[in-house]
Amino acid sequence: MSEIYHIERLGHQGDGIAEGPTYAPRTLPGERVSGALDGRVLTDIRIEEPSEDRVKPPCRHYRACGGCQLQHASDGFVANWKQEVVRTALAAQGIETDLRPLHTSPAASRRRATLAVRRTKKGALAGFHGRASGVITEITDCQLLDPALLRAIPVAEALAQLGGSRKGALAVTLTLSDAGLDVAVKGGKPLDGPLELALAQATEQHGLARLSWEDEVIAMRDPPLQQFGNMTVLPPPGAFLQASKDGEMTLLEAVFEVVGDAKRVVDLFAGCGTFSLPLARKAEIHAVEGDREMTRALDAGWRKASGLKKLTSEARDLFRRPLMPDELAKFDAAVLDPPRAGAEAQVAEIAAARVPVLAYVSCNPVSFARDAKTLIDAGYALNWVQVVDQFRWSSHVELAASFTINHMGAK
Repeated sequence: MSEIYHIERLGHQGDGIAEGPTYAPRTLPGERVSGALDGRVLTDIRIEEPSEDRVKPPCRHYRACGGCQLQHASDGFVANWKQEVVRTALAAQGIETDLRPLHTSPAASRRRATLAVRRTKKGALAGFHGRASGVITEITDCQLLDPALLRAIPVAEALAQLGGSRKGALAVTLTLSDAGLDVAVKGGKPLDGPLELALAQATEQHGLARLSWEDEVIAMRDPPLQQFGNMTVLPPPGAFLQASKDGEMTLLEAVFEVVGDAKRVVDLFAGCGTFSLPLARKAEIHAVEGDREMTRALDAGWRKASGLKKLTSEARDLFRRPLMPDELAKFDAAVLDPPRAGAEAQVAEIAAARVPVLAYVSCNPVSFARDAKTLIDAGYALNWVQVVDQFRWSSHVELAASFTINHMGAK
């Protein structure tokens, strides 16, 4: 008889964990399972005693596709687990605060996806990689993607046939825009005259707004504009955007609440203006971003808009050259939206400057909790955290948080 494993909890990647530790993908706490042990990972898993929270996955590709990790769990379980991920990360730093009810973006709301696309003998195959695998799972009715992205999969396949290699997969990023599909390709053949001509023709044939190949714009029929509030921006190819409009609006509402009536706001890791441009309706903004092309796009969006207050922008590596206290002293509030590594260096300077109000948007509860500890030790109060699940059915967790300086606290 196979050994039975009792799943005690979920890890940060959404895997069940039994004693050992033994990792069992797509299992739930309380379940008893069996399978073949490969190192510390259980494979060929059989659910001997299922959890009450186990549900039938809504997507028929779930078993083979690596895009989702938690479709086998009820919505209520996922919501509670993601809240607990944040609570646990904070507790590890000795922090307690108010966790607001989780907001989950609806299914079929992802406006952007990066597909793996490989040439085949008969054409091309587009989809997502399987779990910890180089095998591409073809997707035809993904429950995550906006239907317009699903309809664009043949475009990705056509591009692979033109410029892909049989030896490796292309990474084709499809982004919905006001003008149509914005496509950015990585990992293709080097550009030459015939390939560039063929790609330009494909742009026309498929009605793409823009096609970029290794960051070089091949053709642009219509500028693929994005809306931030009522302002429009033309992002550079492959620029960061929030995964769904619903998630973006939830985070923006939280940032607006934190910033309140501040008159001078610094937006750090500003991207193309997700927060800067809407905030500029009521406050003067200084936007800082490491990517110069993004700051140019943000600045151009501000110049085209009307009714906005002054907005300045700066291209600056905030990991190597964070804004210093003397530069931060003139601001009433700060917005911080760093990558997964967090903003350790910049947070130390914010704490030293004692900026009165901070809205912190994070995609990594662990690095957020580390930075929160620095702020709290410097006299800040963490008032609340809003957890946002815009990567539905994944182990990914985002949040927005409110910090204010406690003038009676440490200095």
